[in-house]
Amino acid sequence: MRTVKLADKDVPTIGQGTWYMGEDPGQRSREVAALQQGIELGLTLIDTAEMYAEGGAEHVVGQAIAGRREQVFVVSKVYPHNASRNGIPAACERSLKRLGTDHIDLYLLHWRGQYPLEETVEAFERLREAGKIGRWGVSNFDTDDLRELQNPDCATNQVLYNPAQRGIEFDLLPWSHKRQLPTMAYCPLAQAGRLLKHPTLSEIAERHGATPAQVSLAWVTRQDGVIAIPKAVDPEHVRLNAAAASLTLNSEDLRAIDRAFPVPTRKQPLAML
Repeated sequence: MRTVKLADKDVPTIGQGTWYMGEDPGQRSREVAALQQGIELGLTLIDTAEMYAEGGAEHVVGQAIAGRREQVFVVSKVYPHNASRNGIPAACERSLKRLGTDHIDLYLLHWRGQYPLEETVEAFERLREAGKIGRWGVSNFDTDDLRELQNPDCATNQVLYNPAQRGIEFDLLPWSHKRQLPTMAYCPLAQAGRLLKHPTLSEIAERHGATPAQVSLAWVTRQDGVIAIPKAVDPEHVRLNAAAASLTLNSEDLRAIDRAFPVPTRKQPLAML
């Protein structure tokens, strides 16, 4: 599987998301099994957050990685209202306990909030120095936010990105590429399956003997430095997500997607979910 350098580690271009996991206790065993299957298939980056099911997703991840911690690159995110000098270390300790680990590989500010970036970064750096986190980064930051942050120690920016949400291509993605700042794409398959029913993706999928979801993942990760983090619980979906890493779209495919989902020609407000 292709890899991307993220926070000083080589991670797969396709990882595993956990948004909406941990909400239904009846689904816990399926969610844990799905994450473990993904790890076995090479999807060793797992993204979660204290926001997801108010810690429930971190509990699922903790159960899934028990006995496998060294195989996995764990990403978690802190709420903006916890991103203060004293709030971040307390939130991190709660996340570590739920995850059942002594360190988080990459810890992100989920989105901008009331606290100054300097204060948040200071707290992140103290966690890094204490060995509680490997590196830190941000999520849902636009180009102006990153310019204001202006910190070379920021390891990534996690944003919404898929064929139907291409706004970051106008300025944010080029800005990040120029500075070798990896981008993590959340909701790379969009939501509720609307994107995956689009006839253009279906036609491309048929040509490649693939699925529309695999086409979308291949499209999102076609550029260097971009990581997709789809969420899957169904075992077949996990398998297909892993297999998407070997799918390469040709120029005809890319032109067809550009016609169906035009490249942005002006600055757009950063899309968020």
